[in-house]
Amino acid sequence: MKKSIAVYTKIPNVTDIKIEPFDVNKRYTKPHRHNKYIELVYFRAGSGFHYMDSTAYEIKPPLVFVINNNEVHHWEIDTIPEGFVIIIKEGFLEKIIDKHINQQLYRLKKQQMITLQTDESIDKLFEVLCFEMKQPSIQKEVIEGGLKALFAKIIGYSNRTERFENSDKSIYFEELLKQELRNDVSFYADLLNVTTQQLNVICKKSFSKTASQVIITFIIQEAKRQLVYTDRTISEIAYSLDFKDVSHFVKYFKRHTEITPLVFKQSTSI
Repeated sequence: MKKSIAVYTKIPNVTDIKIEPFDVNKRYTKPHRHNKYIELVYFRAGSGFHYMDSTAYEIKPPLVFVINNNEVHHWEIDTIPEGFVIIIKEGFLEKIIDKHINQQLYRLKKQQMITLQTDESIDKLFEVLCFEMKQPSIQKEVIEGGLKALFAKIIGYSNRTERFENSDKSIYFEELLKQELRNDVSFYADLLNVTTQQLNVICKKSFSKTASQVIITFIIQEAKRQLVYTDRTISEIAYSLDFKDVSHFVKYFKRHTEITPLVFKQSTSI
């Protein structure tokens, strides 16, 4: 155990996107986070488990896992897997030509696992994208076109059927929460250049929650990660999450989970 959760960088600093077959040597990994990128992993064959934030998801292909950079995950794959991996850094999304892809990714990021049906077009799109990524001169328009088609196919199998109605402010709010956690609605409202009332309206429309409830979700999730994946004390975790008083953190955690941080840590094993 460590004082912090391991952060992996699986893509060179000079590269904004990586698309390649799943590395069969990565069947067993240690719990880790990603360094500012989102990863999509598609399996068409293989078995075992994928752990995300201490929840075990059985690998039953065909399916797609979506791993955000704030989530802690690791693999335990007991057969030779077949599939593909897409790693997308923030820089790619900032320079993207077709902004619809950002909206598609936002929808995909809301789900950790999407069960598919056997679909040759998905395999072909991955293969074409892998081929294009190996070319001496990569055509960005071709990559974006392939991603847009691939993401549309995956979203088509999603259980989430609602229309995309989230504003840019709600997306940015979530990104801010991933970068810095504070139990303070006004702090984020100021960064977003809106009033606390406006932020509540945005959150109600996008998440069916108040801004405070959205913040609570992120704080509790991060507290659980640190309790499970590090050997930090309750005090250290409390201060890392901007709580000035340990007893306040304990009461806060218990109010929203019905158990104390210590009981949660003792009852959870990885």
